Amino acid sequence: MSEGAGQEKGMRRLYATALELGPLLLFFVANAKWGIFTGTAVFIVATAVALPCYRWLEKRWPIMPLVGGFFVLVFGGLTIWLQDDTFIKLKPTIVNCLFGIILGGGLLFLQRPLLKPIFGAAFKLTDEGWRKLTLRWALFFFVLAAVNEVMWRGFSTETWIGSKMFLSFPLTLVFAFLQIPLLKRYWDGDDNPFASGS
Repeated sequence: MSEGAGQEKGMRRLYATALELGPLLLFFVANAKWGIFTGTAVFIVATAVALPCYRWLEKRWPIMPLVGGFFVLVFGGLTIWLQDDTFIKLKPTIVNCLFGIILGGGLLFLQRPLLKPIFGAAFKLTDEGWRKLTLRWALFFFVLAAVNEVMWRGFSTETWIGSKMFLSFPLTLVFAFLQIPLLKRYWDGDDNPFASGS
């Protein structure tokens, strides 16, 4: 890969990350200023704008943000319509459990690592590597669901919202970083980007 192509890919990844985090940041700010219901409305609009932008940037519909966005629209809409913030608080639990069930069910019942069709263009792993990575992410999604349940049931709305930015997101980054040894070990081919410096 040329230096220019690498820089372009890096910038696209940066923009994609901004599109994924942007709605959550706006939700955080709007809630602090106007409360949970206005914050939820801002979250819905920001998500509805971010998804087509992601499609334009990546030239494809992102599966996981698309599923998450669908639940933001549904549960956010119920939150505003019924004036009950329980729905928006339950959304991360349901989405993370859904991802965990899909990934785990794919391994258990289909004998297929379903992360491969999603991230196969970014990572070239052996079959064993895909299975292990998929299992780890499936279990981690259940951990995120459990964290959300503890935070919304045991703490204030403001603390729960803060936990999205300052607990769940950092946990996800750390977990993803901890998968680098697996990616390095099970990379399929000689062009292993994780092997540099080893």
